[in-house]
Amino acid sequence: MREGTSRVRRAFKFRAYTTRPQEGRAARLLADHCDLYNAALEERCEAWRMRRASVSYGMQSVQLREIRRADPQGQGLHSFTAQQQTLRRLNTVFAAFYARAKKGKAGYPRFKSYPRFHQVGFVVGDGAKWTPAAAGGWARAAFQAVGSVKVRQHRPVAGTVKFLQLKREHRRWYAIVVTEADPEPLPATGRAVGVDVGVARFLTTSDGELIANPKFLPASAEAIADLQRGKDRARRGSGNRRRLRRALAKEWRKVRNRRRDFHHKTTRALVDSCDVIALEKLTIASMTRRPEPKPDPGQPGVFLPNMAAAKAGLNKAILDAGWAQFATILTAKAESAGRRVVFVNPAGTSITCHLCGRHCTRPRQDTVICPAHGTIDADINGARNIATRAGLGSGQAPAA
Repeated sequence: MREGTSRVRRAFKFRAYTTRPQEGRAARLLADHCDLYNAALEERCEAWRMRRASVSYGMQSVQLREIRRADPQGQGLHSFTAQQQTLRRLNTVFAAFYARAKKGKAGYPRFKSYPRFHQVGFVVGDGAKWTPAAAGGWARAAFQAVGSVKVRQHRPVAGTVKFLQLKREHRRWYAIVVTEADPEPLPATGRAVGVDVGVARFLTTSDGELIANPKFLPASAEAIADLQRGKDRARRGSGNRRRLRRALAKEWRKVRNRRRDFHHKTTRALVDSCDVIALEKLTIASMTRRPEPKPDPGQPGVFLPNMAAAKAGLNKAILDAGWAQFATILTAKAESAGRRVVFVNPAGTSITCHLCGRHCTRPRQDTVICPAHGTIDADINGARNIATRAGLGSGQAPAA
């Protein structure tokens, strides 16, 4: 749990069922907020290009009232605080851009098209209202300029509702309910483990628990490839291409939902059974970066082999495992349950012997060989090194 934090923030995602008129108003809501986002981005670009001046969120927020008066049938219809949330969203994008730029090359924030602007946030009590479901009934999420939308609330919402989001995922609509609640600490278990994530096995703990990698993308790869080929052959703008695009999006949504469900269940089991969990602090973007081309010094315009094809396969496997999402979900659940998650430096955890600290050789992916202690399971060795770096000892289960 974060130091000095008495309450934790949680998000609940529910399917929303709009009527036809509500769907049209919701689509216009997203389009108008997309226009606001792009106009604010354009202002920042022009200010820098013309005067080398920076435009802040505060400067753009002050202009909102004037914009609303000038466009009463457009921007003036929408919630003022929701528009502020859209400007804050752009400000967050620029803050991340500046942070990346300090470290090296960074892509400048881009304008968004209507199909790529998916959600709008509302402060509850100012443009939005949440009415929880009665026994056997529907919940209701009311959004300014859209109306009161039916929501299938499949689980209780814990805490005080602070924020609502209306989100579109292809043809589906969702209401995301953000709450603040007091943490509910779980009883101590006395178990503290290091966790090594991988591709062959999804997870290995320092006390010997193994969880296989379900590999959701390879399981759906054939269906996705067939739909992609059909979409590429279909004529642009045709109804057939539109139907294939929707079917393809549905298949990708299944992969995404299965992966997220697996992460939720796995992290719940860890949080319920462990007081402290140690993980490697992995930089997934660096791990999945394409290898740099290698020019042949003897032949101008010719490049040497750089194992790009093999790296592409590894990158796909890493991204399919979803380690970053797993760590995010684990941290959130641990915070709510009063557990502790520790991140450690990953350098050398797999090839350093956890017993003596010597450098090991790795003849196979699943095995390391220590000069002093012989053959060791590579994943268990890595998990125990992670536990040691987190100050948990070896994290090994005590002998019976």
